[in-house]
Amino acid sequence: MIPSLLAGIGLGFSLIVAIGAQNLFVLRQGIRREHVLLVAAICAVSDAALIIVGVSGVGLALEAMPWLITVVRWAGAAFLIVYGLRAAWRAWRPTGEALGAGHSGGEQADASGSPAGTVAAKTATRALPVVLTCLALTWLNPHVYLDTVFLLGTVANTHGDMRWWFAAGAVAASLVWFFGLAYGSRHLGRWLSTPRAWRILDAIIAVVMIGLGISLVLPH
Repeated sequence: MIPSLLAGIGLGFSLIVAIGAQNLFVLRQGIRREHVLLVAAICAVSDAALIIVGVSGVGLALEAMPWLITVVRWAGAAFLIVYGLRAAWRAWRPTGEALGAGHSGGEQADASGSPAGTVAAKTATRALPVVLTCLALTWLNPHVYLDTVFLLGTVANTHGDMRWWFAAGAVAASLVWFFGLAYGSRHLGRWLSTPRAWRILDAIIAVVMIGLGISLVLPH
């Protein structure tokens, strides 16, 4: 039991820690302190669902439908490139956005001079786009299926009757990573409290997202 559990934790971390579209989105939301719990929960639950699919053997059935991965790859590439272009636009034409969530007292204002309370109220109404973006970055990423469903599922099934302990370890790794990343990144706000810092962050996000999107459709 313990060896399978530890193996699942180890492989789970090794597959999830790499910098990617999903992790960058979680990082950005954590720094902004917007819908942090919601984003972390969506990522962790989605990952757990994919792990269960892989370990249950559904991944083997999906291998018989390579066209599905092709569809996901092109859809994911399009989404990543559009998301990256939007980040590039924010970096090129900043709105004066700075990190206001990390300041207390209710006196923080946004670029238009609105009080922090107004900004918070507007932020609260933007949960749906955040949820949809998070779901798209997770479920339209073909690497999620290749790594989590196929690879992790295949390795898990080598553990025989202990494969569900392996799955439990991988799910635990996912929970620790996403909640740790989301809430840990909140502390980066002190270094990202200026519009210039956000322009740099958005530029990095744009390069990574567009690069990932292009890599999905390039011949391997």
